[in-house]
Amino acid sequence: MIKKFKISYISNIFLVLIVLFLGAFVEYKFQYLSKYARINEAAVDGSSESTQLAKIMAATVPVGNENVNFDTFWEVWSVLERDYIDQEKLDANKMMDGAIGGMTASLEDPYTMYLSPKDNERSGQDLAGSFYGVGIELGYIDGFLAAVAPLNGSPATMAGVEAGDYIIRVKDDAKNLDEDSTKWSLTKAVDNIRGPKDAPVTLTLVRKSVDQPLEITINRGEIVVESVTLEFVEHAGKRVAHIILSRFGERTSAEWDAIVTEILAQKNSLDGIILDMRNNPGGFFDVSIDIASEFIEEGIVVSQKDRLIEQNYAARGQARLKDMQLEVLMNRGSASASEIVAGAVRDRLGAKLIGENSFGKGTVQDRMILSNGGGLHVTVAKWLLPGGAWIHESGIPADIEVEANPDTLEDEQLLRAIEEI
Repeated sequence: MIKKFKISYISNIFLVLIVLFLGAFVEYKFQYLSKYARINEAAVDGSSESTQLAKIMAATVPVGNENVNFDTFWEVWSVLERDYIDQEKLDANKMMDGAIGGMTASLEDPYTMYLSPKDNERSGQDLAGSFYGVGIELGYIDGFLAAVAPLNGSPATMAGVEAGDYIIRVKDDAKNLDEDSTKWSLTKAVDNIRGPKDAPVTLTLVRKSVDQPLEITINRGEIVVESVTLEFVEHAGKRVAHIILSRFGERTSAEWDAIVTEILAQKNSLDGIILDMRNNPGGFFDVSIDIASEFIEEGIVVSQKDRLIEQNYAARGQARLKDMQLEVLMNRGSASASEIVAGAVRDRLGAKLIGENSFGKGTVQDRMILSNGGGLHVTVAKWLLPGGAWIHESGIPADIEVEANPDTLEDEQLLRAIEEI
C-alpha cells in the first residue's frame, strides 16, 4: 500500500536522486538488474548537503547521446505542489510511478513497461500461476487492448470470451468504474479487470465475426493455472497422448516431468503425440527451450539477437520424446514461448502446425526488480526461429488451417491433428 504524504523539499531531493540514478541504472541492466537483485533504499535526510543537491535539479544530465535538462520536470512538479486544488491527491510515490511509466510508454513498445510495487507483486503471482480475476491474458492486437488468450476453465472462458476479442469498455460498480479501455496500458487494464473473488465485472467486447459489440458480465474467481495437462485420446483407430500446454511458468517444468513419465509408461500403446498450445500466451524463455529439447535431440532451437550480438540456443539433450511422432495445435492465442516451440519443431523435425495463424510476439523481455519493489520489463532482444525467420506481428502460419467451430461439440482441430499422425 502506498502511503500518502504532503510533498516537501526533502522529498524533492530524494526523488531527483531516483531520477538521476535511473539514467545510469538502465545501462547496467545486465551486470546488476538481470540478476533480479533487490537494492536497499538509501535514506535521505535534511542535512547541510541539501543546498548542493538542490542544484542538481536544474542540471543537464547526459542520457545516451543527448543532454537532457530536468528543469521542466521540476517546474511542473513545483506548480502542482503549489497550485493544485486537491492537495490530498499529491502522492509523491504515485507521481514518480507515473513519470517513470510515461518514460517507458514513450518508447511505444507495449511490452516495455514499468510496474509499481503493487503491480509488480501481482505480476509475480501471475508467473506463479495463482491470482484472483477473470482469467484473461491481456495484450494488444492492431494496437488495441485485447483478450490474447482466455485461460482454460477460467470465468472468462465460461462466460464466452474468445481469443482475439477487443476489449473496448470495462464496468465495475464496486469500483465506481465505467470507462473506455481502448487506450489503457496493460497495467491499468489488469488493475481494473481484476478484483475480489465473486465480484462481477462487465466487459464490452468487439469480435470480428459479430456485427455488434458484446457485453459480458463475469464473476471473478481464483485463477490457479495448471500449465500442463495430459489426456489419452482415441480416434480413427489411433491412440495419442494429447498434451495441453497452457503457459510456460514457474511450475511448468515439474508438471511436464510428471506427464512425460506417464507418456513413457504407455509409449508402446501410443501412435503419437499432439502438443496443444492453443491460447498459450508464453512465459519464460528458458522453459520454452527445455520443452523443445524433449523432442529435438541436438542443434539450434532458437536464436536471440540483442543490440550487440546474436546468440544461438541449442537443444539441451533430454529428448525423451524424440522417437514419437509429433503434431502441434496452435491458434491466434498462441504467442511468444509457444511460438518458439512450435517454430522449432516445425523447422527442425518437420512437425505440422495445425489450426490457425499464431499471435506473433517475437521479442524477449528482461523482468527486473527495482529498488522500490517495482518492476521493469524491458524488451532486450528479438528471437529468431532455427530457419532464421522473425515472426513478430505476422505470427507463424498453420501448415494445415482448421478453424474452430464454436457451434459444435467436437474439437475439429484436435481430430484433424490425430488424423495426421
